[in-house]
Amino acid sequence: MARRLLIGSAAAALVAAALLLGGVLRGAPAGDGSAPAAAALAGSPSSLIRLQAEVRARPSSRGYALLGLAYEQKARATADPGFYTRADGVLRRAAANDPLAVLARGSLALSRHHFRDGLALGRRAVALAPYTARGYGVLGDALIELGRYPEAFRAFDRMVSLRPGNSSYARVSYARELRGDMAGARTAMRLALDAAADEPEPFAWTAVQLGKIEWSVGRLGAAERWYRQALQVVPGYVYALDALAQVEGARRRFGRAIALERRAAEVVPQPQFVTQLGDLYAVAGNGTAARRQYALIGAIRKLFAANGVRTDLEAAQFDVDHGIRLEHAVAEARAARADRPSIDGDDTLAWALARTGRCTEALHWSRRALRLGTHDAVKLFHRGMVERCLGRPAAARPWFGRALALNPHFSLLWAPVARRYA
Repeated sequence: MARRLLIGSAAAALVAAALLLGGVLRGAPAGDGSAPAAAALAGSPSSLIRLQAEVRARPSSRGYALLGLAYEQKARATADPGFYTRADGVLRRAAANDPLAVLARGSLALSRHHFRDGLALGRRAVALAPYTARGYGVLGDALIELGRYPEAFRAFDRMVSLRPGNSSYARVSYARELRGDMAGARTAMRLALDAAADEPEPFAWTAVQLGKIEWSVGRLGAAERWYRQALQVVPGYVYALDALAQVEGARRRFGRAIALERRAAEVVPQPQFVTQLGDLYAVAGNGTAARRQYALIGAIRKLFAANGVRTDLEAAQFDVDHGIRLEHAVAEARAARADRPSIDGDDTLAWALARTGRCTEALHWSRRALRLGTHDAVKLFHRGMVERCLGRPAAARPWFGRALALNPHFSLLWAPVARRYA
């Protein structure tokens, strides 16, 4: 089931972590190599080569930190986790107490889904530079994924008070969304958009996030307008193509949706793109093409694991949604939830348990998944399925109704099931 995030995207925190990099470089003093680093982070291969050459010619802790950040951004831009390994290599050469290097290590830990390491590094970054906003971003992102929401929200509040800007407003938006304050989330993300007005890629990313807020409450037209605005600013922007494919799929224009999703997946083979492409083929009746896409997920998992990226939660989500090795998926979901005790971890475990008939235990985790009041149609649908698992179809119907009222197109695969049972 397509979520707002999968790899790097099970929570908005990880994408927000990518935006942290712009804040790092905007705060760098002139003449320290930040200009080529900024260009490298923006995805210019020639600029990355120049930055590599500068670091070789004049090695320094800051140079290693900037090069590590550039490799991290390259990994995000290409979906090649090998760049995370390269980032790790250069960051090991940076000084242990260099605040920028600590931030870069924290960002890398988050990108690899090593959230407890990210928490330790976020705390260290804040201790080294307590009045620098970006350390609170790393800290808050880690706390979100570890299910420590009040602490995370305080970190984000501190971040925005120290430096109002694109990445801090985006985090505030996500915090409000988690608490079910969709109007507040929209307002904060608009502030993030205003802050990114002069930066094409952050602007496009933020426009996509605004579209996803509208999508999550079933406003397809408003979502589409934001996605198309992102594409106007950054033509071919893969995250906008992926999101627009979701809208076209909801309208059952599967040919258009598949073409858009294929473009995104061919440029950046993110697991969420490949999964959604497979789902689109499946609902369009092309089972062979769907299976071909699903088969890629296993290869992608291995590639990520080989480069230190943990994907247990995302793998469990995919397997449970698609009915693959369900008993194994339960074990995977348990391990992932223990490592990542967020509401997403709770929800994935609840869904896995419900699909394997462990209904009473599923109810416990589903209640935890909804404890913040998050307006998430997927989680509401899962609660309905837990109630059906318990043999209480009458109790299940309101949950299906709430999911569909919030977003009638929440899943290509499962929204039809919700309509059948509502």
